Amino acid sequence: MELIVLWDIDHTLIDNSGVSKEIYAAAFAALAGTFPSGLARTEGRTDRLIMRDMFQRNGLSEPDWATVEAALTHAGQQRLHELSKRGTALPGVRDVLKAASVREAWVTSVLTGNIAANAHVKVSAFGLDPLLDLAVGAYGADALQRPGLVTVARERAHRLRGVRDDVPVVLVGDTPRDVEAALATGSGIIAVASGVHSPEELAAAGASVVLPNLTDTAQVLGILESFAAH
Repeated sequence: MELIVLWDIDHTLIDNSGVSKEIYAAAFAALAGTFPSGLARTEGRTDRLIMRDMFQRNGLSEPDWATVEAALTHAGQQRLHELSKRGTALPGVRDVLKAASVREAWVTSVLTGNIAANAHVKVSAFGLDPLLDLAVGAYGADALQRPGLVTVARERAHRLRGVRDDVPVVLVGDTPRDVEAALATGSGIIAVASGVHSPEELAAAGASVVLPNLTDTAQVLGILESFAAH
């Protein structure tokens, strides 16, 4: 049974311990010449929207996207060591990614608001990158809103891995935006209350499956198999 599994990164696979918001602040400072007045507002937004919001809140015009992406890339690369020192892969993540990655009929990748370069920094900091097919993932530069990323990932899975257009997609994420993206695109959703959102908030957003974490590998694999069987 074929399946495309797309994992969110921050607060689903890893805890970045504040490094992520430091990346946004450093990228902003490199472009604006001064640090922002407040922290980046993330919560499942794409990097395009996060950086646009920071410039708007600080009363500045947003530079062109290529310039912004280059600043984000540089800031992320500079903090790889800091991330690996301060952050961590969340409990159960390594085991469940290993179990999913060996399913021959499954494509296991990421769907994240991070740009591709920083997504790679974040998963490689904890040695998770060999367990994910990052080439078919969807990233924060690929679309403004999260539902658009699902379309991108599906197209890449078709083009690069020969996956049929009717193969089910499941998102695994920790925010209401992950849930909304799944519902808007007819995808399955496993919501994980490992971030700032409670199980009740995730259920209210429309998630029919809400887990406290990813520590029960057999349970997560069983739920994924049920989506693959639909």
